[in-house]
Order: sequence, then C-alpha cells, then structure tokens
Amino acid sequence: MVEPLTPALVIAAFGLLLTVAVSLSRASVRLGVPLALGFIVIGVLAGSEGIGRIPFENYHVTFQIGVGALVLILFDGGLNTPASAVAEVAAPAGVLATVGVVLTALLTAFAAHLLAFPWPTALVLGAIVSSTDAAAVFSVLVASGTHLKKRVAHLLELESGLNDPMAVILTTALTANLLVPGSETIPRMIRDVLSELVIGAVLGWAVGRLGRWRVNKVTLPAAGLYPVFTLGVACLAYGLPTLLHGSGFLAVYVAGITLGNGELPEGASLRRVHDAMGWLSQIVMFLLLGLLVFPSRLLAVAETGLALALLLAFVARPLVVAICLAPFRYPPREIAYVGWVGLRGAVPIILATIPVMSGAPGARSLFDVVFFVVVVGSILPGSTVPWVTRKLGLLSSRGSLGATPELGEPEYESRGS
Repeated sequence: MVEPLTPALVIAAFGLLLTVAVSLSRASVRLGVPLALGFIVIGVLAGSEGIGRIPFENYHVTFQIGVGALVLILFDGGLNTPASAVAEVAAPAGVLATVGVVLTALLTAFAAHLLAFPWPTALVLGAIVSSTDAAAVFSVLVASGTHLKKRVAHLLELESGLNDPMAVILTTALTANLLVPGSETIPRMIRDVLSELVIGAVLGWAVGRLGRWRVNKVTLPAAGLYPVFTLGVACLAYGLPTLLHGSGFLAVYVAGITLGNGELPEGASLRRVHDAMGWLSQIVMFLLLGLLVFPSRLLAVAETGLALALLLAFVARPLVVAICLAPFRYPPREIAYVGWVGLRGAVPIILATIPVMSGAPGARSLFDVVFFVVVVGSILPGSTVPWVTRKLGLLSSRGSLGATPELGEPEYESRGS
C-alpha cells in the first residue's frame, strides 16, 4: 500500500524547515540579533518569493496556530517565573503592561496619523505594536553569556507575560471600531478591559491551583504522562476564561505561575518538556509568519515602517517606561535599559492578522508595516543588548540570565511572548 504523497511532502518540508532553523540559530546569535528574527528570515526565504517557493498566505491558519503557540509559550514562561519575582516587580510590571501599553499605542497612533494613516487605522496599528517580547532580549543575553541583574530581568519577564493580553484586547476592540465606526466607546473599552483582566486572572489562578492539587494527588503510571496532564491544564486555563469573555492569555500565564510555584512530581523533567514545547512553538510560529511575508510588498511600506520603528525605539518606548516607572523610584540606568530593550516579537505580527481576517480596508498593507516595524526594531536595539547591559552596569555574576541558578531556582531562559 502506497502512503499518500501530500502528507509526506508537507511533513518533509516541515522537518527540513525545523532542522535548518535550529541548525542556523547559532549564526543568528553570532550576528547579535534575536533568534526569532533568524527563524522569520528562514520562513521568508522558504516562502512564495523566496528560494523555497512554498505558496502560503493563509492568515486564518496562521492565527489559529499562533494562538496555540502563544498558549504554550506563556504557560512555559509562567512555570519558570518564581513567586518572589512576581512579588518584587508586580506593581511596576503591571503598570507597564496596562498603562504602558495604552500610552505606547497612543504615541504610535499619533505618529502613524502624521504619516497619513486615518485615525481608526492608526489606532489599530498602535495597539498591534504595543506589546513587548522579553524572549527576544533574553535569547541574545543567554547566547552571549551576558548576565542581567535579577530585578531588571524579572521586570522584563513579568511585563512581557502581562502585556500581551492588553494588546490583544485593544487590537480586537479597535479593529471592531475600524469596521463599524463608533461601535466601541472609551467607557465600554475600559469596562471590557477590566472585566477580561479580572476574569482571566481569577480563573487562571483557580485552574492553576486545581491543577497543582490534582497532579499531586494522582499517581500516574508513567513519568511522561505528567507533562501531558499539565498541557491539559494549560489548554483549560486558556479556553475556559476565553469562553467566559475573559483574557485567556493572562489566565494561562497566571496558571503557569501558580502551578510552577508549588511541588510538582517529576518537576525537573516536566519543565524540560514544556521548555521544548515552548521552543517548538516559537520556531513554528516565526516560520509561519515568515512564510506569510512577500518581500516585494515590503518595499512599498519601507519608509513608513522604518519611521515607526525608529519612533518606537528612540521615543515612544523610552518615554512611556520613564513615565510608568517614575513612581517606583527605579535608578535612571535601569529605566533607560528597560526603555531601550523593549523589543517586539511574534505577538504584533499575529495581531496584525486580525484586521486581515476581519476584512478591514488596507489590512494587508498594515500587516506589512507591522512586520517591517518588528524586524527593524529587533535588529536595532536587539544587536546592542549585551553592549548596553555592560555599559549601564547591569551585569550580574549569578542568579539571572546566563548564570547557573541555585538549586531549585528556575532558570530565566523562558520565551515570554
């Protein structure tokens, strides 16, 4: 019996892309850019206008896979976030993840409007690029052997885990307003944001606590079943709050923190499995996003994308961080560091598929602008991260990125979002 050729071709192509992406990851590190950017480039080269000529322009499939990948990545990040870190930086990280996201979106929207975007479209664009990706920073630090001080590492990690839900909520609401002007008022958006965040946080904690209680009560016949159980917890933590109009992304991150800060059977191997699933999710997500890109279309938005990327790096992010951290009396060098290394990752590109799927006018051009902003923003600050860390005196010899953690302390090498 001859096996079907189409599945074999798809699986072979997927395997080739995975092995090439992982094999070339070291080259990305040597160039001083985030690993994610290297994965995206491989996807672009394999895409419709690259050497691979793989025809792919399915935004719906990309969004669905991207959501699943983010669930695994956020859950893994939560598992590796110690409760002490949450207690230490919860307030400043929370302000950055809420007020900071809104201010970044508004500043970016203002700049986009000056670049001839109508206000409704400019606001959507601002919301899409408002969240940060600590994983982009951490991949450069870990690979270069640069050790970042704990408090700053904790702040970047927690902020990136908390700001994705806010960006998702804003993007969804503003896209609806773009399609039907006036459908989303500011009071209604504030109410919806608060409701989604509260529901997500409460249900995420509840699912995490219940999962931790159950996994310690049941004795499974094989060690490999424990990661399967916690994977089920992650899926429940995202799905249940989402069905109840809460933030599933916040819930799955909170569930990971709640689960990871208690006793877990086969804890070390369980974390390694989720670490591998997180990396696989990240690579698949970036490869798919690269396949969606048509380089010929990027030329038309190069000027706009470059202008917005520079504004985010040099004006919007540093200014917003300075405003948000002012009440917490952070040293100027730490404020400057957090402001400079707020790199963008896959989340903005995934969020850019929402207007496309909704049929919003000019959505495909918007997607290209967002992609350009993310790539340029990764290259510019991303390549300077180790140098800036040393220059601002934020190196630490142990207990943070790149260092050997103490026994029982989770490593800060999770992907964040």
